[in-house]
Amino acid sequence: MPVKHVKIAGGIEKKLSATLRAAPYRLRVGFMESDRYPRGIPIATVAAINDFGAPSRGIPPRPFFRNMVRDKSPQWPNTLADLLKANGYDAKAALDKMGLIIADQLRDSILHGAWTPNAPSTVKRKGSNQPLIDTRRMIDSVTHEVI
Repeated sequence: MPVKHVKIAGGIEKKLSATLRAAPYRLRVGFMESDRYPRGIPIATVAAINDFGAPSRGIPPRPFFRNMVRDKSPQWPNTLADLLKANGYDAKAALDKMGLIIADQLRDSILHGAWTPNAPSTVKRKGSNQPLIDTRRMIDSVTHEVI
């Protein structure tokens, strides 16, 4: 997560920026390259197709990832600042906890978005009209890592 110039509650902007700049860590949240469906298709590819849609294949956009980032990211700097303080400015521990929070926000977006309903043929095949949930492999693959 790049450090931005954001006004952070409690006036700890300088300490937060210095801590994150000095920390050799990055937080990745989403679908990892190694996660695949049984036929070898990367879960990240299916997630991107669902997020952006594939009109030529009759798949409408269901922007679960983009919407979550748009809606939740303004809160992340203050949350991270709080986590850094709570973890004695241990950047790796704070980023790990931040990753858990963002991953939960992503799962929540998948489950509770107001998505275009499934096509009748999809409902018949799946047995439900819950967009983005079929085998649960995608939602169960949401994870994070601090590298």
